[in-house]
Amino acid sequence: MTSRPLAVTGAYEFTPRVFPDERGIFVAPFQEPVFAEAVGHALFPVAQSNHSRSRRGVVRGIHYTVTPPGTAKYVYCPIGRAIDIVVDIRVGSPTFGKWDSVVLDPEDFRAAYLPVGVGHAFVALEDDTVMSYLLSDSYVAGNELALSPTDPDLGLPLPEVGEAILSARDLAAPTFAEAQERGLLPSYERCMEIQEEKCR
Repeated sequence: MTSRPLAVTGAYEFTPRVFPDERGIFVAPFQEPVFAEAVGHALFPVAQSNHSRSRRGVVRGIHYTVTPPGTAKYVYCPIGRAIDIVVDIRVGSPTFGKWDSVVLDPEDFRAAYLPVGVGHAFVALEDDTVMSYLLSDSYVAGNELALSPTDPDLGLPLPEVGEAILSARDLAAPTFAEAQERGLLPSYERCMEIQEEKCR
């Protein structure tokens, strides 16, 4: 497995080696020794795993968790193809306001690690795209917030206008600037403290 830091502080891409033979393939999408060497700590204790299936053109996000408690994620795509996007919404972060993306698919089996406090979105590029997540905290509806993925100031790599399929919640979400003005964004310093607590 190889690792690569993304343009958002603390976020990483991981690419495992895929072993094909006449039976099919074998791959390990998460490998803790490589993860720990790249990120500087072991993976968080997993509190929940999520599985989503989406049609081509579906955009989910930008989602994030109120901090505290904050949630870190490890994401990969076992079926289909997606653009996975991380957005740095942590006030005070050295990469505040920046985003990066990784193409996830079942050919390279890349995975994305998203630290506590960042925003997360993805775009399904094929029908029946499956995303699999490991989460550091259980889902609590009242803790989950969203930002507009169509915010022109962010300029995320979304499908052409009219082709994107979004939930009513994501369509109504505030822009990045609006959320900042309303004090809805997490503090980088607090996110780092929580990250350290989760990964002890």
